[in-house]
Order: sequence, then structure tokens, then C-alpha cells
Amino acid sequence: MRFTKMHGCGNDYIFVDLVSEPQELAWPRVARVLSDRHFGIGSDGLILIKPSATADFSMVMFNADGSEGEMCGNGMRCLAKYVYEHGLTRKHVFAVETKAGLIKPKLFVEDGQVKLVELDMGKPTVGEESTLNVKGMTLTYIPVSTGNPHCVIFGFNPDEVDLTVLGPAISSSPAFPKGVNVEFAQQLEPGRIAVRVWERGSGETLACGTGACAVGVAAMAKHKCGNEVTISLKGGNLSVKLREDGHVLLRGPAVEVFSGQISAELWREINESS
Repeated sequence: MRFTKMHGCGNDYIFVDLVSEPQELAWPRVARVLSDRHFGIGSDGLILIKPSATADFSMVMFNADGSEGEMCGNGMRCLAKYVYEHGLTRKHVFAVETKAGLIKPKLFVEDGQVKLVELDMGKPTVGEESTLNVKGMTLTYIPVSTGNPHCVIFGFNPDEVDLTVLGPAISSSPAFPKGVNVEFAQQLEPGRIAVRVWERGSGETLACGTGACAVGVAAMAKHKCGNEVTISLKGGNLSVKLREDGHVLLRGPAVEVFSGQISAELWREINESS
């Protein structure tokens, strides 16, 4: 099985092209084995590029623990770069089917290379501010859905938060029966917000595209910024813009790191794992 490793602001995924080489495997198991950073390739998860009956392509994503996610903004930008640069499409704007609905990437191409990708992420839903008791703390959060669920928390310096404790405690709280992605955010200036992210199923990641959108629209709803903001994550900056029609746009880079083929030893590990 061939694969390609890619990342968006350090949020890294293993991509398998099932358009060019269709195959059926126990993909949750594949995700767990390949995502291991010591015994596998190492990644925040696995993304499958598949044909679609309703769009140009279909995206199926698995977190590092093998659980399936609805969508991934950084992964989607990488997918868009892959399908263009590997000759699967010549379009600069196209549609991708996901569990969160249709996502439409727009490519910014220079000399045949995709330099930036902008995603129309659809209309997010911002809920009412609520409180959560966890680890002896009462936290005020804003629930946001950007196709998958987010818990946005302002009022803390993200660098000082013990994310390895609070992240999993919040993500697995009974308040979120299906789990939740957690963002600790701090406004640095009117147009820039610092964020750290704990992703359900993967742990802390260097960036999260849907999380950046969630923080952006939560900040806009609380009048912390205008309709465009830069989200500064550990892996880099992403731009979030809210259009007049309520759609949120996410813009940022995508990088192809390397391609390869699974070794016979790792292939046996995939097939023998339970």
C-alpha cells in the first residue's frame, strides 16, 4: 500500500489515494498502526481520498486512535493540494464529500504548485455560553459546531494551561456524550488570537482547521474581533473569515512531506493487530 505524508501547520496526516488504487482494509486498525510515532509512520491520523457519487472526491478521516471524525480543515487543504498536484483534477475550485457535508476548496496555484488553499466550511453554529466543572475548576465555554463539535474557552493563557490534564478531562466529560475538541484561546490583539488545541481521538495537535474556525466565530460572536481574524496555533497561522451569508472561510498552507510504501513488516503488523 502506497501512502503520502502531508501536514497543514504541523497537523499531520497519512493520505491513501483510493481513487488511483482502490482497496478495502480495516481502516481504523490501519490508522492506529500507521499513526504510531514510534512504531509506525507517525501522524495525527489517516485520511482516505475516495471517489464520490455526489462530489468530485470523498474524504474519510480517522483519528490516531482509529475513531472516525466528521471532517478536518487542515487535512482537507492537504487533500486539495494532493489531488491537484497528483493530477486527479485540474479544477481550482471543486467539492469534497465529508461526514460534515460538502466542503469546497479553492486553490491558489503558482507554477503548478498549490501555495494556499481556502475552504468554504459552510455555516457554523455558535451555542450559548455555558459552564463546565472539571478537575475542581469551573470553566466558561462556548460550544461551536463546524461540522464537528468544539468547546472554546477564553480567559486563559494557552501556554500556561495543563492541556494534557484538562484536554482529555473536558473531551470525555458527560457534558459531551460524543466527545468534543477543546480550544483554549487568548486574544493577543484585535486581529489575532493564540490557541492550543486538544483533539478528541488524537490528543494535542499543532493545529486544527475546524478548531481555528470555531475559535474565530466564537470570538466574533463575543465581539472580540471583526469578521476576519488570524488564529495563531503552535504549528503556524490560519486565517478565518466570516462572510455576510454566514459561511466561514478558512485559508492556510498545505505541505507534502514524503511518499512511500508500507514495508512487509508493517503490513503484517496491520493485518495481525486487533
